[in-house]
Amino acid sequence: MSQKRGDEMDPNNGTLVGHLTELRYRLVRSLYAALFGMVACYNFTEKIFDLIRAPIAPYLQGGGLIFTAPMDKFIAHLKLAVFGGVILAFPYIAAQVWGFISPGLYERERKYGIAFILSGSILFVLGILFSYFIVFPMAFKFLMTFGGDIDKPMISISEYLSFFVTTAIAFGVAFELPLIIVLLSLFGIVSQKFLKEKRRYAVMGIAVVAAIITPPDLLSMLMMLVPMILLYEIAVLIVGVLERNRPQPGLE
Repeated sequence: MSQKRGDEMDPNNGTLVGHLTELRYRLVRSLYAALFGMVACYNFTEKIFDLIRAPIAPYLQGGGLIFTAPMDKFIAHLKLAVFGGVILAFPYIAAQVWGFISPGLYERERKYGIAFILSGSILFVLGILFSYFIVFPMAFKFLMTFGGDIDKPMISISEYLSFFVTTAIAFGVAFELPLIIVLLSLFGIVSQKFLKEKRRYAVMGIAVVAAIITPPDLLSMLMMLVPMILLYEIAVLIVGVLERNRPQPGLE
């Protein structure tokens, strides 16, 4: 007989304090992992900076960014180390997320842990790569050439880095959409029928999110909207498969 949701949880974890304690424990471990990743990436920030600068370099005088304060470049490299550390530690962070939510699932659903960690990590990296190779080149081509070539861009390191990291992380998180939907299905919050019926509202919501997190041009928004809708449809199919394989009430 399969275990019900939460059957194997510690009794103390059933309380609000228990859940908050567990959440704090998972967050602290995730922060340690990100810190370890940051230290590992710090010695490679020059190479990371070269990669991050590449999409906008063709539109800059001399191919370089500017800085207006003595500490700007040093702080930028620290931010890059943090950015790289988060990416490097993401599989471990995903494992901590799964460790926190898995006690609320059926025993047979907990076997998806490896799939959750791998798919979450892959989707996150795919979102960042999509922004790097697709969104940024198109966005900079539009933004840096808009209004003619008389005016010359002088972009500061801090402004560019904030724009790049914020957008890249936003795409990485946005690409987690199918995983989030599947988790909601495992917890019984949404069903395939519900997702199909609310498809038009989902598309509207995705369009709003795409407009917010993408650079301010229509092409970039569409380049975000299309894969997000595709990921939504993939999630609908996965939820349908999970529902067909889920044991019926009374047969657990």
